[in-house]
Parts: sequence; structure tokens; C-alpha cells
Amino acid sequence: MNNTQAQVETEIGPWWQRDDLSYKSNQLFFAGQNLNDICKQVGTPTFVYSAQRVRRNIERLHHALSGTGLDYDIYYAMKANRNPSILTHLCLSGLVGIDACSPQEVLHAMSCGFRPQNISFTGTSVSKDDWQFLFRQPNLKINIDSLSALKHFGEHAPGQRVGIRINPALGVGYSDNALLQYSGRDVTKFGIYQEQLDEALAIAAFYDVNIHRVHFHTGCGYLNQQLPVWSDILEAALPFIESIEDVREVNLGGGLGVPHTASDQPLDLEQWQQIIRQHFGGKGLRMAIEPGDYVLKDAGLILLETTYVEQKRDKCFVGVNGGFNLAPEPSFYSMPCEPAPCALSGNAPITATIAGNINESLDVWARDVSLPALDEGDYLALLNAGGYAAAMSSNHCMRGEYHEIVIP
Repeated sequence: MNNTQAQVETEIGPWWQRDDLSYKSNQLFFAGQNLNDICKQVGTPTFVYSAQRVRRNIERLHHALSGTGLDYDIYYAMKANRNPSILTHLCLSGLVGIDACSPQEVLHAMSCGFRPQNISFTGTSVSKDDWQFLFRQPNLKINIDSLSALKHFGEHAPGQRVGIRINPALGVGYSDNALLQYSGRDVTKFGIYQEQLDEALAIAAFYDVNIHRVHFHTGCGYLNQQLPVWSDILEAALPFIESIEDVREVNLGGGLGVPHTASDQPLDLEQWQQIIRQHFGGKGLRMAIEPGDYVLKDAGLILLETTYVEQKRDKCFVGVNGGFNLAPEPSFYSMPCEPAPCALSGNAPITATIAGNINESLDVWARDVSLPALDEGDYLALLNAGGYAAAMSSNHCMRGEYHEIVIP
């Protein structure tokens, strides 16, 4: 964004502005709360989540899926954010089940009120200890992602129902980023490929295992421009489904994204719904999805304090008291967290690079962004930090401490 764009935004509001996230009297409000006040009361770094925004995001998905005319389930991908208050809120809402990928996630979900029958488990490189735990959970919905795992399941649970995760050899992700694709051009560890399917069916038959469900998850953060590829993925999954006689459910995985920059448009759920209906309408199959990003990402942000403002050669650096270890996606996957001052000073815009407090070259939140001039001690919000941020954080450089607040 250049300075002219910043001046226009001052007049009409920033691209990310919405009814629950906007400036009022030059103060940034989120979910009805003044973020500058929260910084002063609680300190920083602090993650702030809106339970109401979470609920609205899920209700939007329910509305879209109900338009397909198909029976469906929504399983929230808890690896996006496992905050116990949020999980308890989700459980009490009755709007979602849980998508888990480890025994500890299953246990954590159960501690927040979810029962095994409301949990879909899709793990990879599952160990013997993992299996021992999983087999003790009645009615847990298990999806198998390899031939070896299918053999192990058959040996210990013959005659039971199970799902298999397939790999359609196509991937999708935010901004077509290959790092966000779980399948595609490169061979990945995830799922059973088409050429492995006959062997998978033979293993299932040998152990009298009923393959009741087909699951696939092919990438993260897709938006409208990726929908044609996502449609191709659904088409590529059909031969798998049609080859398995007992399939009654199809789990489409997650990956639905949210806008990260001014050039991104919100995912068109009407078009998304039509693609599902086009490929699966009239087939008598139950659908499921496992959203994480779409549910939590724009329902949270991280608050940081400015530690210095300094010109170094031709760049102005704004230092903050939190680093990429608190929210790795901007550095690892080029999924930016848009910076927004918690209070507008009225100062002329500057072009700045926002850097964290970790001794690594990766530790840059945003490069060459335009925002009102900041002073040491000012507070800054980094948006889209509700998902895959705190849940992926580390104590690198022993700077992993943060607070979390959930606004009802």
C-alpha cells in the first residue's frame, strides 16, 4: 500500500473494516472492546478472540451447506486454535464437532465437552501407542491415511467401520502457494493414491473392514481464484468414491480461507456450495467439512507494543515486543497478518517494516507497509491471528509468553 492509498483508507476506512472491527473516535474496536484499553489493562503480547465472530463464521457455513440439499456435518479443525474457552463455547453451541489429528487433541476436545462420536480423527504416522488410545474410544470416527495404518486397524478392529484418506494428486492453497498444498505435483505423505486403492480394498476385505467414508484434505487458505482447482479436486475424488461399494460419507476436509490483503476477496460461499452440489448432488452421500482458518482466523488478533522506531539506511523499522514464534504463518507460509494501530495519531503515513524481537532473519511481520507514524510505546494489532498462531507458537529465544482473552 502506498501513501495515497493510506490517505484514501483514512477517509473511507481500511479494507478489513467490518461491523465488529473498526475505528471509533480514532480508537480500534474489536467485538465491542477498545483494544488500546485492553493493551493497557492486560499487557502485551495478547491474543484476543471474538466468540461471536466464531459463531457467525460457522453459521455462514451452515447456511451454505444447507443450500446443497445434502446431509452434512461440520468438524472444527482444532489444530487451528485449541484454546479451551473457545472449544467449550463451540461444544455448548452444538454447531460443530471436532476434527482432531492426535490422541492429545482427542483428549483435549473431550475435556472441553465433546464426546468421541462427535470427533473425527485423521492422523498421520500413527504410532502403536496412538492406536492403543484410539481403540479405547467408542464411536470415534477414524480416517486411515496409509496402507500400513489400514492393516494395523484391521488386525485390531476387524469387522469395524472406518474412513480412508485419499490423495487425488491435486492441491489447492492461498495464493496458489505450494507450501500450503497437501497433495499435488509433489508426492506427499498424505493419503492413499489412486494406484494404491486396489490394495487398500484388498486389505479391507481381508480383515472384513467396512470402508464407510472417504476423506481428503488438499490444502489451506483457498479463496475464489482457487475454486476452479478445488472443483477439479472434487472431480478427481469421484473415481475413488465410485470404486468403494460401501461409502456413505465424504469428508471434503478444510482449507477454506479468509482475505489477508486488500486485493483478496472473501470466499464466495454460494459458488463453493454450487461446486459441491454439482459433484455430489443426488448421490445419497453425507458430506462433511473440517474448517479451521475460516472459523477462527479472522475471529482473532494479536496485540503488541512498539519498542522502537528507527531509520536504517532507506528503511524505517518499527520494532514490536512479539516475534514470528507467536504466529509463524506470515514467515513460514506468506500468509500476512495485516497491521493496524490500536489508536490513530493523525500523523502522516510512513512506509515501515515491522520487525519482531526474535534473533532470526525470518522475524519480520510486514515489509514496506504504509501506516500512520508510530511512537515507542504505541500499540499495534496484527489481524488474522485467530487461527494457526497461538496453536503453532513456540518458546524460541524464550520469548513465548503471551496472554489470551476471549470476548463473549
